Amino acid sequence: MFPVPKPVLTPNTYAYESEPMVKPTGFREYDARWLFQKEINLMGVQALGLGLGTLMHEMGVRPEIATGHDFRGYSSSIKYALVSGLMAAGIKVHDIGLALSPMAYFAQFALDVPAVAMVTASHNDNGWTGVKMGVNRPLTFGPDEMTRLKDIVLGAKFDMRGGGAYHFVENFPEVYIKDLTDRPKLSRKLKVVVACGNGTAGAFAPRVIAALGAEVIPLDCELDHSFPKYNPNPEDMAMLHAMRDAVLEHKADLALGFDGDGDRCGVVDNTGEEIFADKMGVLLARDLAKLHPGATFVVDVKSTGLFATDPELIKLGVKADYWKTGHSYMKRRVNETGALVGFEKSGHYFFNTPIGRGYDDGLVSAIAVLDMLDRNPAKSLAELREGLPKTWSSPTMSPHCADEAKYGIVDAVVKHYQDLAAKGAPVTGQKIRDLVTVNGVRVTCEDGSWGLVRASSNKPELVVVVESPVSEARMREMFAEVDGVLRTHPEVGEYNQKI
Repeated sequence: MFPVPKPVLTPNTYAYESEPMVKPTGFREYDARWLFQKEINLMGVQALGLGLGTLMHEMGVRPEIATGHDFRGYSSSIKYALVSGLMAAGIKVHDIGLALSPMAYFAQFALDVPAVAMVTASHNDNGWTGVKMGVNRPLTFGPDEMTRLKDIVLGAKFDMRGGGAYHFVENFPEVYIKDLTDRPKLSRKLKVVVACGNGTAGAFAPRVIAALGAEVIPLDCELDHSFPKYNPNPEDMAMLHAMRDAVLEHKADLALGFDGDGDRCGVVDNTGEEIFADKMGVLLARDLAKLHPGATFVVDVKSTGLFATDPELIKLGVKADYWKTGHSYMKRRVNETGALVGFEKSGHYFFNTPIGRGYDDGLVSAIAVLDMLDRNPAKSLAELREGLPKTWSSPTMSPHCADEAKYGIVDAVVKHYQDLAAKGAPVTGQKIRDLVTVNGVRVTCEDGSWGLVRASSNKPELVVVVESPVSEARMREMFAEVDGVLRTHPEVGEYNQKI
């Protein structure tokens, strides 16, 4: 028998070293995230491996899994604790070593393995750990699987059949890099800043971009798990500003920035302008729709309204399908609808066949951006951006809110705007044109200005985004509106960044 995990244990005690600790809130909507040593210990990770192996048997999945870990000082030890639990549950583990999350997803295809468990905290600050999991490639777990996994782990309902095995896959990164680069080189000469924030992508991204024929200017590509300059997150303005400065210094054509586990890509153009990932998605949709007229694009609710209103996309007959934020939700929607691409404001892009395999890979996204420039040799990235209808958009802004409180607060905000809409009451002096409540609430006014409030799926935070096609002042009005509603809830704390 394996002990029932405890929600809290005191570090540096006998109990901490002899019992599993797993805080229940670490089981998120579509992956798992904990503060290592404060919310989960190594025995707790072992329990997670046992639970995942048990769930695989329960679901009738062939008992083999691919695993890897990101570049944090503790990720390797966490992975081996996970592996020990998986093996105790009778699972054969294929370990690809230090890896990007999309490299682990690719391993499911390259090694013909049904399941994946990637140890990563993605873009979360140091101290966090987590696991991205799936048993049906290219999909990852959603709420149903995560709820069942939580029930198994916290109740210690383990199938400890033994008989597992371990296989280390040598030189797997070379297989992944060959898959990305075994193609014609770019015909256009491009100078590219490749920014990795000292995260895992630094070991791979510069090589891939250079192999395509671009001149690479590396920026913070040395692996350093202390993240000495900024967190590797291409949604954070600190990283985007570093990319901007490097573009201007080196007179580069663009900068490509990758998050901590390499499944997202951020872009800065040749003038140093940060192109938020949803606007970059509109540019890619314009380019790809010429090759695939009438295509469907899945778009998360944080993203710009241009996917539905851009005259070029309308002319090309594309369909915009606004859906829930979150890599698992988006991946599943792209797979179910047969959409060409799914675009998420965070920078997760999901390219379906014939471009990709349906999972999010920052390097596949980067290659799509370079191919777009290759197909438009007479225009700089800034000129392509300037061809979009003007909107004023905020970055993703996240006020702190405890995991135990955030969903209840979002429910209250949703009800607030539903009540206003039912009464015909104005928001910022205008009628409500549309309410989207598939993921939190996105309230759109008559002039197309909108604001979104939702719960973060992987951190103790809320998420706020605002946009206006009218003016910066209207964008700020929308922010003041939704922030005013949030300030009626004292549990909502300070923002990580604000307009």
